[in-house]
Amino acid sequence: MRSHYCGQLNETLVDQTVTVCGWVHRRRDHGGVIFLDMRDRDGIAQFVVDPDTAEAFANADRARNEYVLRITGHVRLRPEGTQNDTMATGLIEVLAKEVEVLNTAATPPFQLDEHGKVGEEVRLKYRYIDLRRPEMIEKLRLRSRISHNVRAFLENQGFLDIETPVLTRATPEGARDYLVPSRTHAGSFFALPQSPQLFKQLLMVAGFDRYYQIAKCFRDEDLRADRQPEFTQIDIEASFVEENDIMGITEAMIRQLFQDVLSVELPEFPRMTWAEAMNRFGSDKPDLRIPLELTDVDDLMQQVDFKVFSGPAKAEDGRVAALKVTGGAKLSRKEIDEYTKFVGIYGAKGLAWIKVNERAKGLDGLQSPIVKFMENVVEELLDRVDAEDGDIIFFGADKARIVNEAIGALRVKLGADLELYTQEWAPLWVVDFPMFEADNTGRLSPLHHPFTAPSCSPEALKTDPASALSRAYDMVLNGTELGGGSIRIHDQTMQNTVFEILGIGEEEAQEKFGFLLDALQYGAPPHGGLAFGLDRLVMLMAGARTIREVIAFPKTQSAACLMTDAPGEVSGDQLKELSIRLRQKAKAEAVSE
Repeated sequence: MRSHYCGQLNETLVDQTVTVCGWVHRRRDHGGVIFLDMRDRDGIAQFVVDPDTAEAFANADRARNEYVLRITGHVRLRPEGTQNDTMATGLIEVLAKEVEVLNTAATPPFQLDEHGKVGEEVRLKYRYIDLRRPEMIEKLRLRSRISHNVRAFLENQGFLDIETPVLTRATPEGARDYLVPSRTHAGSFFALPQSPQLFKQLLMVAGFDRYYQIAKCFRDEDLRADRQPEFTQIDIEASFVEENDIMGITEAMIRQLFQDVLSVELPEFPRMTWAEAMNRFGSDKPDLRIPLELTDVDDLMQQVDFKVFSGPAKAEDGRVAALKVTGGAKLSRKEIDEYTKFVGIYGAKGLAWIKVNERAKGLDGLQSPIVKFMENVVEELLDRVDAEDGDIIFFGADKARIVNEAIGALRVKLGADLELYTQEWAPLWVVDFPMFEADNTGRLSPLHHPFTAPSCSPEALKTDPASALSRAYDMVLNGTELGGGSIRIHDQTMQNTVFEILGIGEEEAQEKFGFLLDALQYGAPPHGGLAFGLDRLVMLMAGARTIREVIAFPKTQSAACLMTDAPGEVSGDQLKELSIRLRQKAKAEAVSE
């Protein structure tokens, strides 16, 4: 129906006849001559319709925004002084000879160039309108380019694209499963995969050596800006590899991706242990663009007569950390109070601070409600954090976990609020994660998943599991975890040892993971892999605020689709086929919510 897309029209087509199809982006009537800005996925072009072509003029006259038109006309240069340098097609226009209305359109719920004035709920309700915006088209075009580039790289490296099941069995992998009732097996349920983890390991046992998949994954968990109930992974697994092999392949892939798609040469990917990252930045995915670090001051605070500090400093699981912000003394008391409320989100009971106004004046040059409690260590404290005039020092004092989360988050917020970024892109590998983490009762659970290989023998793992490190690695970019992976357990003895430490008995292990344990008996090769979050990767490369901006049809924070009104109720007949009966109380509660 067309010869060109709107965005393809340029000065090389002058004096040629073209036919385009698209939507009316804007209509203007200038003294009897009608100007139509036509839009399609490739861009916007200007069309001129004059009264000399009566039928075309009449159709253009009744056209309104978002009408679907087909226009044939002659390309010509715009008159001198009317060129539009902000448009890719701004040097030319098309003198229309034929205008055909392919479809009319109701008045849209919002104007595409005024989307910022409407809430996200309205945009998600009418997502098919929102997706017409050039900005949204460009983000999804970028997503397509990224997926294509990744596929081409991995295929060139000998990886095979292999699909794994979407209907599988429920296995404990860290989040709630989405369950699917079975009609043919009454009372039994499939689970949607949280990841293809077990299947890709089975593919390695089967001998496929190098596998990848751009896979849909599902997790029923609380949402946030970079999390959705259904998301997409770039899933990668290979046999006969060690950590450096997987890290080298995937780093090369990301480097080439940024070079090909954004013309960006990423800087060096430093490696940092998990322990160092937590100690210096309070996070296992630190944003290295921000030149702020946490400094341990436990030894100093053990000497002060201030229990808010000395208590955590002396506690086995406590920590007192200082965060110096260069030039931060300019912060007002109101701003400091806002930061105090912010760290409270992470469990911090308060936010102590010292402003360094004139260090040469000693205590008289410091401004703080707490400095009187630490006179004996102030000078050593200022030296340790290298404080100078005009700086502010924030403190976190509590259990180490709370201090890390609260002051680590404060570091990121200060970096954004004060625009402290020193570079555009800051990649990082975080390695040597703990094998396990303990809950409040002391029970151990896997920090990643129970198929991650430890860096020690089964005997050493049994002796001191709490201190064991895993062979896991995460790729971090600008404070976002792009992907995580590990070398997997390929030996049945080691897998049984891990299950034993986790309190998973032989019977339970067989029930939940029997098919994997059986496979490990039949010559499983050493193998490992990594999974990237495609949505997060696109979000970063597009400069978007949330992954909802780079997913065609995302869910809301409450895991609902406003456009299709999902999830929704189903008929009694459907439930009966599935041998499911809803409790009236549960149904009433769902309706009230």
